[in-house]
Amino acid sequence: MLKIILAGQPVAKGRVRFARSTGRTYTPEKTVAYETKLALAAQDKMDGDPPLTGPLVVTVLAELQVPASWSKRKQQLAIDGVLRPTGRPDLDNYAKILDALNLIVWVDDSQIVDLHVCKRYSTQPRLIIDIDQLNDFLA
Repeated sequence: MLKIILAGQPVAKGRVRFARSTGRTYTPEKTVAYETKLALAAQDKMDGDPPLTGPLVVTVLAELQVPASWSKRKQQLAIDGVLRPTGRPDLDNYAKILDALNLIVWVDDSQIVDLHVCKRYSTQPRLIIDIDQLNDFLA
């Protein structure tokens, strides 16, 4: 099993934007910066090993900062998992950030055959990605 942890508030993949003035599309800078950080953390974790091949099971856990404006009671309920983040960004956009790991952790994210994505509150905001390689008996 491989575990990649990126400390700090998780950033979901932003929607591609269109610049009318130039007619070009672009990815928001916040997304590009976060994908770069994630790719660097993955390269460090892989330590020069080649990308994984075969089917993969991936779990993505986005641990979000508990809002400081909440009461102490509400903050504790969030930390205990009673209150869960139901607002934006959408859960699936945390999964899309996995594109940053192509050619680093795996050859292509199409290798992921089982994906679990979860967002919750935490006192330590971070993104945790667990990767398990399945036995591929046909390879």
